Amino acid sequence: MLQIDHATLQNGSFQLQADLAIATGARVAVMGPSGAGKSTLLAAIAGFQPLAGGSIRWIGQDLAALAPGARPLTMLFQDSNLFPHLTVAQNTGLGLRPDLRLSAAEWLRVEAALGQVGLAGMAGRKPAALSGGQQSRAALARALIRAQPLLLLDEPFAALGPALTTEMLTLVGDICAETGATLLMVTHHPADAMALTPETLVVADGTVTGPFATDALLVNPPPALRRYLG
Repeated sequence: MLQIDHATLQNGSFQLQADLAIATGARVAVMGPSGAGKSTLLAAIAGFQPLAGGSIRWIGQDLAALAPGARPLTMLFQDSNLFPHLTVAQNTGLGLRPDLRLSAAEWLRVEAALGQVGLAGMAGRKPAALSGGQQSRAALARALIRAQPLLLLDEPFAALGPALTTEMLTLVGDICAETGATLLMVTHHPADAMALTPETLVVADGTVTGPFATDALLVNPPPALRRYLG
């Protein structure tokens, strides 16, 4: 279980309060107005945003003492975070070893992960030679091979078209089903939340509330979310 207990996130004059619990294996959207703190919440879980108070725990372990790289999670950003000078295979292999000193068996795992996300035969390409959707698949391959229990998505598919976004959401769902990962996904699109995440957190007015059942929430959203969604 992911527990955020009486946490305060402070960034200049901006402050966000969160007190919630996410069940292990849950798939949860994070929704709210622009600038409300959705990315800040994920950054705090990942260790990029220090807490001004409270705690974040995973299965009882306080994450505060762990550096971002040591936390049991993978985070995907909007830009896919691929290194342009490395091949697709090397970018994926970073999920196993940052120094890329992989054994033959580990390189086989990289090839298998690329195959699972539809990039078989593209291991030697550089990111610049990939389409936007293929870059997203490469980022997902790295998440798959890391097999961490927490998967945080900060709008990694925002630049993709609707059809390709649907493909990526299906792939994320498959990865979560295979690994049992707990998913938190920042999204501005109710359809994406409905497609992938049965539960939703609402970030608005300086507070994180929920999780709520996604379908019921979107039928009758709170005022701040209703104003944002229109």
